[in-house]
Amino acid sequence: MNRRHRRKGHALAPVLLAALALTPALAPAAAAEPAPRPRPAIDSSGECTFPAAVISGDPWSLQRLLLPELWRYATGRGVTVAVIDTGVSDTNPQLRGAVTAGPDLLTGQSGNSLTDPDGHGTMVAGIIAARPSSATGFVGLAPGARILSIRQNDSQGDGTPDTLAEAVDAAVDAHVGVINISQDVTQNGRPVPVAPDSRLARAVARAVGAGIVVVAAAGNEDLSLPTYPASLPGVLGVGASDRDNERDADFSETGSSVDVAAPGVDMVSTVPGGGQCVDSGTSFAAPYAAAVAALLRQLHPTWTPAQIIARIEQTAQRTDPGRDAFIGWGVVDPVAAVSDPAPPASAAVSDPPAAAAAPVQPRPLGLGETEAGRERRTAVYVLCLGALAVAITVGTAIVLRDALRRHAI
Repeated sequence: MNRRHRRKGHALAPVLLAALALTPALAPAAAAEPAPRPRPAIDSSGECTFPAAVISGDPWSLQRLLLPELWRYATGRGVTVAVIDTGVSDTNPQLRGAVTAGPDLLTGQSGNSLTDPDGHGTMVAGIIAARPSSATGFVGLAPGARILSIRQNDSQGDGTPDTLAEAVDAAVDAHVGVINISQDVTQNGRPVPVAPDSRLARAVARAVGAGIVVVAAAGNEDLSLPTYPASLPGVLGVGASDRDNERDADFSETGSSVDVAAPGVDMVSTVPGGGQCVDSGTSFAAPYAAAVAALLRQLHPTWTPAQIIARIEQTAQRTDPGRDAFIGWGVVDPVAAVSDPAPPASAAVSDPPAAAAAPVQPRPLGLGETEAGRERRTAVYVLCLGALAVAITVGTAIVLRDALRRHAI
């Protein structure tokens, strides 16, 4: 079954497929341009009402970006991102007209894939493709992209790894460019391995083989065990980073599941009915990376999923030269990813070591001269040369004068 809950949690029976846990909401950073917008009052309980109040400020995760520069390269136009989640509501004005209804794989539930009583899928979709609005500083990273909503799980844990596989297959059949999966397979709160011959593994392999970039959240268990589908071959696993470009140590997974990290703390996004909410989790880091994948898919339609993933990894911000266990290859840098002119590569590589400084060479000690002494010596040389030049000029003039006199006589 699926589970989608905030970090304080719901009491649920043991499950096999869990949507990623979310942390309580906090207030976003104040706006940075052009004049500070008023900082909104945010409910810090971690729960949202639908609709919610409009958050007018600029989210911290967007303040660090030059969005006009980013969108000068691409907006995601022409790219569809499948959001396999709790549904995506298009009743939020920022998503109106941007969402297509896909399959609804929940049985015994009212509504369809555009129905999202939980709000999780609508927040995920907003981080990817929310349209600009004059009422808020929040906007999706790929506002030109379209969302295909596939409802596959809910807050009560309805859904299975097989229905997740079915959702991936549906996305492949719809010819999307990117798939976002903000879920992981767990049992009793711990990651569960997915066999290479399982239906889910085969579905993901089929998606990658069809040229689709598959992005999955790494998980919120604060463990170093592999999580799935993030650890399946060809999938970009995403952990959560904070304002300091460091792993959020409260929940984000570590280890082989984390290929990159992306902002996942105090994330603002759309909710059903209108307005925005604030929440945290690798659930919201994954769509940040998926949006960048959509931008790259627009820019480079012939690139393979491996090449797009490698570009995201290679251009990520990091302090270590290569991959580490906490933020993978680094924190996703959208502008660097789309503006990098390098030819495509199939895998990220470690940065070359910094050039070694020239070795210090000893030399014999001597009396030498001071800087002041050197300046005095230089001044004497200049004066002497000047005097010599004057003497040569005067002497030449005298010789010419005498020669002219003799010639006149």
